[in-house]
Amino acid sequence: MDASTSRRSPRTVADRTASDGSSSDYTVSEYTVADYEGRADEAAGAVALLHWPDEDGRRSVLAAGGRLRLLLVDADAPAPVAVDPREDWVRLPASEQDIDARVIGLLRRSQRGSSKLQLDGNGLLHRGDSWVPLPETEASLMAALLAADGSVVSRHALLEAAWPGETPTRNVLDVHMVRLRRRVAELDVEIRTVRSRGYALSR
Repeated sequence: MDASTSRRSPRTVADRTASDGSSSDYTVSEYTVADYEGRADEAAGAVALLHWPDEDGRRSVLAAGGRLRLLLVDADAPAPVAVDPREDWVRLPASEQDIDARVIGLLRRSQRGSSKLQLDGNGLLHRGDSWVPLPETEASLMAALLAADGSVVSRHALLEAAWPGETPTRNVLDVHMVRLRRRVAELDVEIRTVRSRGYALSR
């Protein structure tokens, strides 16, 4: 696939969506590893772009088939809860750089295969041969996220996990989540904020 023809302009996508509500111009678009990194032998699959929530039905079909999916979320639509590592989302209008980053992230996660996250008793978070050290508080937060296996963990549950029996301020959790995100980014792990609900681990 020629990268020059496979890549659609996000600005065009946003403009067309705003004018007629149709996603037909980009639902069939596909991005491959070869398009972005110039190495055809690494093309592990393609990413389907879906207009959400209008194409929720197609989302389910592609999910059942194991396809990688990037949801293009309407500006006024609620954020989807994407807990499948083969799915991500971005809100329109989005820059080309934002869409590229999400697509590449999906492709890289798919190439990691069965490499799983493991947190040991010493606070070391492992993925394959790589690891990062986590301080005690961040390790407790990560343990709660791992236990949820991709499901949303409420702020209350995270507070209980890291500060049992205490009543820390809201800002305390926010500060430690920022620190945790920075540390786990080295393992290509993302912690997503689910507005008004909590956090979910995307791996």
